Amino acid sequence: MFGITGLMMALDIMNFSSFLRIWVLPQSGCSTMDVLDSLEFARGSADSTWGSVRAAMGHPEPFPVKYVAIGNEDCGKKFYRGNYLKFYNAIREAYPDIQMISNCDASSSPLDHPADLYDFHVYTDSKTLFSMKNTFDRSSRNGPKAFVSEYAVWRSDAGRGSLLASLAEAAFLTGLEKNSDVVQMASYAPLFVNNNDQTWNPDAIVFNSWQQYGTPSYWMQTLFGESSGAIFHPVTITSSYSGSLAASAITWQDSENSFLRVKIINFGSDPVSLTISATGLQARVNALGSTATVLTSSNVMDENSFSNPNKVVPVKSQLSNAAEQMQVTLVPHSFSSFDLALAQSKLVAEM
Repeated sequence: MFGITGLMMALDIMNFSSFLRIWVLPQSGCSTMDVLDSLEFARGSADSTWGSVRAAMGHPEPFPVKYVAIGNEDCGKKFYRGNYLKFYNAIREAYPDIQMISNCDASSSPLDHPADLYDFHVYTDSKTLFSMKNTFDRSSRNGPKAFVSEYAVWRSDAGRGSLLASLAEAAFLTGLEKNSDVVQMASYAPLFVNNNDQTWNPDAIVFNSWQQYGTPSYWMQTLFGESSGAIFHPVTITSSYSGSLAASAITWQDSENSFLRVKIINFGSDPVSLTISATGLQARVNALGSTATVLTSSNVMDENSFSNPNKVVPVKSQLSNAAEQMQVTLVPHSFSSFDLALAQSKLVAEM
């Protein structure tokens, strides 16, 4: 049986956060009964066998576990499919609402087994990840959705969290936005790392006993914070520098206003001048309330640190020339996010 104390600690941590709860099961070393017992501990009523144990530990209400990943990077292992199907069938019968995640990649070819989602991991250099911004363009629109549960630039391009890494990752994320009909969820590599015990690199947030800072990759992700539930719009880039650019456009709303957000990554070493043209608007762009936010630095390998935690952070300014058609200049090695205040609309963005 799974360690009850460890399970309870993990569930409590997730319960006191906004994290989506994804139960990762080992695909070997445990029985079907072990798996079902652990799920009953998490989800069972307080009068069930294992739910009563959870209730006695101080949590009578079930935990809302809705996703189960069977294994972790195990697709190529000899007995994975057999073990996967054994667990899949047992869980589906006992908990038909649980969404199950396969370790096998279905981005370019269909799976040979049932799944609700498939896991996609990528750790690579910056140029390769930038080029992967169109990975899901060719994925089948039928079958399981993608869960991009681990992505990051690593090794020499990453440093301990570089601007270069964040730009390639941002370009990759624009591709996930564009293909949100087949990419259901995404999450970065490790979220936290203790600076005194760093066993993996990169990480999004670095801390010690009394201070912390976000890496450029952390700050980059904050500019995608409104993407969930937003309306995606097609983008066309016409530029001699198009090979070093990536872009996406969404409309989103805060408590008071609607915005067209155009995000553009300049992965190259030259400044790029563009005309952003938004067509099909049902309301005029209002320069008042429109902003530009830019993530960049003087050196593409610049990093944040405890001594200089804000060396590479987004800088927001008013966008006084905001309009349906406007000129912008992208500085080298930068991620720019233009928020144009407007009423909700249908549009096409062209550059």
